[in-house]
Amino acid sequence: MNTIQRAVGVGVAAALLQALMLIAFAWPAAHIAPRDLPIAVSGPQAAVVADKLTQHDPDAFDISNPADEAAARAAIQNRDVYGAVITGGAPRVLVASGASPVVAQQLTAIAQQLSGAPAAPVEDVVAADPDDPRGTAFGAMVLPLVMSGIAAGVVLGLLIPSVGGKAIGLITFGIAGGLLSIVIIQTWMSVVPGPYLTLAAVAGLVSFAVSGAVVGLSTAIGRAGIGIAALTMLLVGNPFSAATSAPELLPQPWGTIGQLLPPGAAASLLRSVAFFDGAAATKPLVVLAIWAIAALVLLGVGALRGRRPAVDATPVRSGDPVAV
Repeated sequence: MNTIQRAVGVGVAAALLQALMLIAFAWPAAHIAPRDLPIAVSGPQAAVVADKLTQHDPDAFDISNPADEAAARAAIQNRDVYGAVITGGAPRVLVASGASPVVAQQLTAIAQQLSGAPAAPVEDVVAADPDDPRGTAFGAMVLPLVMSGIAAGVVLGLLIPSVGGKAIGLITFGIAGGLLSIVIIQTWMSVVPGPYLTLAAVAGLVSFAVSGAVVGLSTAIGRAGIGIAALTMLLVGNPFSAATSAPELLPQPWGTIGQLLPPGAAASLLRSVAFFDGAAATKPLVVLAIWAIAALVLLGVGALRGRRPAVDATPVRSGDPVAV
């Protein structure tokens, strides 16, 4: 293959990658809509309101019926539902912009349609940070965590030869990256409330999981592992992380798959710690822990491969002494 052919091939490959990235990032955003979105409806007219919601869109909501308003509030604070409609007179709406500002806006609009009045009373039970009411900065911070993790994984995978050195680098990056990133987010940007050390531990675990996937795969299967891990995190994990929306607003099964990858688990875990005192943190924490453990296992596989004794392929000639 001459230089011109190689240049054309690289250009075509880059164009295909560009098209893939456009699909991965733009398609989910263009198809945001409720899909079995958990909400609560409580009060004397709960059945009537639930029926209206179902008639409007049968697949939009997963409706539960708490006994009273207190139970509905508890369900929101435990992250069992995204909001609630309280009936009895004019409908009132409880939302949680801390869980998803986009969902809170949608529930507010639906409540106004149900009430038939210019504006329905809306209470934000778990509010987003006042410096980031629309969740824009929160959603934007996930991509830097992913990109920096990929970059750290590539550097460690290519420049650090020993498996032990790679592991030390991963741990160092996780600790330092977690502490530094939350300092920036909480002090300079001031967009994520919550306990600093806990949030730093979450950010550090995310950094370790993402970079560990890159380093682990590259150690176990070679440089191709870098591309596999990086593309998985960037083209699947990030656009389907639901950091700016909610998993139930994304096309399925991609919304669910996104929560099984570090970017999606990171967004969910950070929300739980920052706004809900750790409610519903178990699942995303387990997902990140599994990715971190898998990275260590892959490093172990790579270490075992490196210790395999080399096979002497030199043929034995006739007359040469043979060791007994």
